[in-house]
Parts: sequence; C-alpha cells; structure tokens
Amino acid sequence: MDCHDYTTDFPKHKKGKHLTLEERVAIRVLWALKYSIRAIARMIGCSPSTVLNELRRGTPARKSNKGRAPGYSEKRGEAVYKANRRDCHRRRKVMRCLRFIQWVLRQVREHKWSLDACCGYAKLHRLFAPSEMVCSRTLYNWVWANLIPLKVMELPEALRRKTSKSKPHENKKLFGKSISNRPSVADLRIEEGHWEGDTVVGKRNGKEAVILSLLEKKTENYLAYRIRNKTSEAVMEAMRAIRADFGDNFSKVFKTITVDNGSEFADFAKVEEWGAEVFFAHPYTSWERPQNERHNGLLRAYFPKGVSLEKYSDEDVLSAADELNGRPRRKLGYRTPEELFEAFLDAIFAL
Repeated sequence: MDCHDYTTDFPKHKKGKHLTLEERVAIRVLWALKYSIRAIARMIGCSPSTVLNELRRGTPARKSNKGRAPGYSEKRGEAVYKANRRDCHRRRKVMRCLRFIQWVLRQVREHKWSLDACCGYAKLHRLFAPSEMVCSRTLYNWVWANLIPLKVMELPEALRRKTSKSKPHENKKLFGKSISNRPSVADLRIEEGHWEGDTVVGKRNGKEAVILSLLEKKTENYLAYRIRNKTSEAVMEAMRAIRADFGDNFSKVFKTITVDNGSEFADFAKVEEWGAEVFFAHPYTSWERPQNERHNGLLRAYFPKGVSLEKYSDEDVLSAADELNGRPRRKLGYRTPEELFEAFLDAIFAL
C-alpha cells in the first residue's frame, strides 16, 4: 500500500486557534509518512505556513553533517510554543514606570504626599514623559496588587471613611457670634482671608502643651503654633504674636475667623478689636469646620494622639506645618498652599 493511501481520522484545526498537542502528533505522523506540507495542512485544516512554522519549531538544529538529521518532535514543538507564549506578553507598565514609581515612593515616605498629589504635581510640572507615568487610580491598584513596595498604612488617605453629620447643639451658650451669621462668601471659598481655627491636643490632662491651628479656607494654608497649655490666655498670647507678625495688615489677612466653642476660645472674641470678625461653631459639630479638622488629622501623622507635645519643640510644629503647606492639592490645580498664600500676601503688602 502506498503511504499516501494511508488514511485515518485526524483532528480538525479550529480557525483562529493555536495548534493543539493532538494536531502536532498528526503533523509528526503525516510528515513521517512523506506527506507534503500542503497535504498536511489540507488534512488538518490549517494554513501551510502554520505547518511549516510548526516543523521548524519542533525540529532541533543540526549540530553537524554527520549522522542522521534530527526529526520533528511534537513534544519539542509544544514546549517551544509554551515558552514563546510565556515570553510574548507585553511588559507590565509598572516596569516602564520605574523612575516615576521611585520618585512617588520618595515623596510618600519623606514628605507624606498622597498618590493623587504625586501624579498631579508630576504632570503639572512635566517631571516625567507621559509614557513613564500612570494615573493615581492605577497606582492604588498596584498597591493593592503588591506590585509596588508600599504598605496601605503608609497611605492614610486610603483608609479614611466618611462619617455622618450630627445635628448642631443649639442649647449651649456660644462665646460670641454664631457660625450661622457668618457671611456666605466664607463658605464659597471665592476669596482669601477666611480662616478656621482649633487646638490639637497631645495628652488630655489639660496641663501640657497643645497646638493652636489656623487654616485659610481658599488657599488651604495651614498655620500651627505650639502653645504652653489649653487655656484662653495661651491662645490669646499666640494670637497677639500673630497680629504682631502681620501688623496693620492683620485685618486684611484675617477677615473672618471661625473657631471651636471650647473653653480655650472663651476670650477669642477680643480678636475683633484688631479688625477681624470672629464666629463660633456649634458644640460637637466639627463638620462645621471641615478643612481645619481635616488638616488637624493630617498633622497627627507628625504628632500622634496620646503622645505628649512637651517632647516636641516649637520648630518641630512649624516644620510639620511647612511640610503640609508644601503638598500639592487637587482642588488647587496641584499647586501648593504655600505658593498660593504667598501670592495672596504679596498682593496685600504691595498696596
């Protein structure tokens, strides 16, 4: 019987699919029976070039002219195919963004920037080529997938949760004008000069040093001063020092100040003698001063709750505030509070 009259049922190749091991066995059998490449392709149901490429893939190179030439092996063809498939994928984009990722890691760990601030600042200042960068959502996905060496605890913004607002307590006496009477322009954040204030406590014994914090609502510039204790006398002493710094322009820089209704602000209404309007938030309603409260939370990264502030110097507190003011913000177009506040002061002192 002529070898070309040999017939059997061979697997039919599915169009658009890769060769299977059974189809490779069929190629080996037919090739051993001296079928042509076109005949093999016709019987299996694939392109002749597919058969030719498979024969080349599964036939080892001849090392010398001596001896019998090596033949095709379906196992070798399958192994080479799998190796090629394993290496044919496009490189992960994380590998093409290593320089950008190293910069992000440095900003997060050294300056406590958020991933969004890193992306926005780098894009605004064109620190990297677009092909080297990814968006903040992709960075967070890579963190969750452990593709970049960042722990979630290094990204406190990723762990924040929204809390519900409580109803204001109207029955407790305020130390001055209510926040309900504050001009609407302060809520809209369309002009500079409107501030929110509070104190940040270390140990809650009432005798140790605390931090007086003030935040300008439009530029988000944050002032933080270490004061000797949580008393109205210490707060007013700090405010007198601030007034001395700004001199006659104090009322232009501080148009309104909204503070907490705590006992440390009992005498704060006296600040109105210097030209600023003072308003008091309702008791137990920190959400009425959201920006100041948020920045106080950011300050906790430097001064954790329960840790005495006596171990820190005035310079430590000022340095922490400077770092916060140096962080780019999305709502500021990825500019920093520091540069916007400096522009505000330049406009005032130029008059």
